Amino acid sequence: MQSSAKHKLGWGLSILIALFLIGPSAVGKFVEWEGKSEMFEKLGVTIDLIQKIGVLEIIVALLYVLPRTGFIGAILLTGYLGGAIMTHLRVGDPFVFPIIIGVLAWIALGLRRPAVFSLAAGAPVSTVESAPAQVD
Repeated sequence: MQSSAKHKLGWGLSILIALFLIGPSAVGKFVEWEGKSEMFEKLGVTIDLIQKIGVLEIIVALLYVLPRTGFIGAILLTGYLGGAIMTHLRVGDPFVFPIIIGVLAWIALGLRRPAVFSLAAGAPVSTVESAPAQVD
């Protein structure tokens, strides 16, 4: 696959991830729907905490999808998803979906910014730092 196609694929996947985080996931924390209280009660999350989590989710998604903050956004997204995994594990719910989202987020970022793959593969930091800056 050509570099341009990989770059576009990375952006497309990044945008889909951000739209999911902002759309059904974060917005779902602000609107009422049948079973919402019971679901979050089972997870041990209070109503006021649900909204704070929703705000955090929106901020992380925006940081992830913005070119200059994509890397820090991916790090914060990883932490956020780690919390989601722990919460689901604690109550015996399926926990694979946050893992998949996290892996896809890093793959998408690597397609947008190949230096991410270089760092993950163990390239010396000086090699990556000397590469020309890339704006998404």
